[in-house]
Amino acid sequence: MMKPYSQSLKLMGNNFTITVVAATTAIAQNHIDNAIQEIKRIEKLLTTFSNDSQTSLINDNAGIQPVKVDREVYELIERSTAISKITQGAFDITYGSIDKSLWNFDKNMKRLPSKENALKMVHLINYNNIILDPEQLTVYLKEKGMRIGFGGIGKGYAAEKAKALLLKQNVKSGIINASGDLTAWGLQPDGKPWRIGISNPDRPQDIFSYIDISEKAVATSGNYEKYIMIDGKKYSHTIDPKTGLPISGIKSVTVISPNAEFADAMATPIAVMGIKAGLYLIDQIPDLHCIIIDDNNIIYTSKNINLN
Repeated sequence: MMKPYSQSLKLMGNNFTITVVAATTAIAQNHIDNAIQEIKRIEKLLTTFSNDSQTSLINDNAGIQPVKVDREVYELIERSTAISKITQGAFDITYGSIDKSLWNFDKNMKRLPSKENALKMVHLINYNNIILDPEQLTVYLKEKGMRIGFGGIGKGYAAEKAKALLLKQNVKSGIINASGDLTAWGLQPDGKPWRIGISNPDRPQDIFSYIDISEKAVATSGNYEKYIMIDGKKYSHTIDPKTGLPISGIKSVTVISPNAEFADAMATPIAVMGIKAGLYLIDQIPDLHCIIIDDNNIIYTSKNINLN
């Protein structure tokens, strides 16, 4: 009898839940363990918390020399810079250069940094200063002090890689959920598509609509997970790379796409670009949809999206 089996654990600093449909617990556990190993492998490549990861090597050599990396890291950086181009820099993996002292999002933060200070910090954020050499597979950050980080795309990438591995092992149906960024394939054992609820940002336990997500990926960027209150106003942990200041006005952005990496990478820049420009961009890209909720709980959706 086929049924879904799930395991939740902390990976890449986030809660991952891996669900597979299988005939027995033992078969399911074997598949889940393989998916976990794959995500851990990617975490080791991309983490900034370890000095010997490829990301850290690139960052340590900023302004000094190019660093040879694995093809998959090279291609992930290449895709990241392509997303920077289409979002006009609203997505930028060089955001790593923002000093943690500027944005720590702990409750001790009582005021925003000055516009001048924030701008000083962001001058190093510029995806155009990532120099890629396709022959040598090297990555070079032109300016000293530049840093890259995969916080905006890494979870989605890991979810896609874990899914690809499970498909190769003939797992016909499952879900990889990386803290709300998820990819689902196949059908539930009863033959129905997988479905998810879209949360009300003020009360995440309340669902306001459902979406069928089989063969799709969904990513949400919301200010209800990490934010600070200053003078009664809520500031999201999403920083505009051009100003170095947090965005306000949008509570959450949910992006639906065939690919988790792309959905993950697009959710934040849509929030940075704002409702009008964000929806306009989404409508230009085939098979990409989104739902935006603003601070007044008004819901905006891109074209051709069906909420139930």
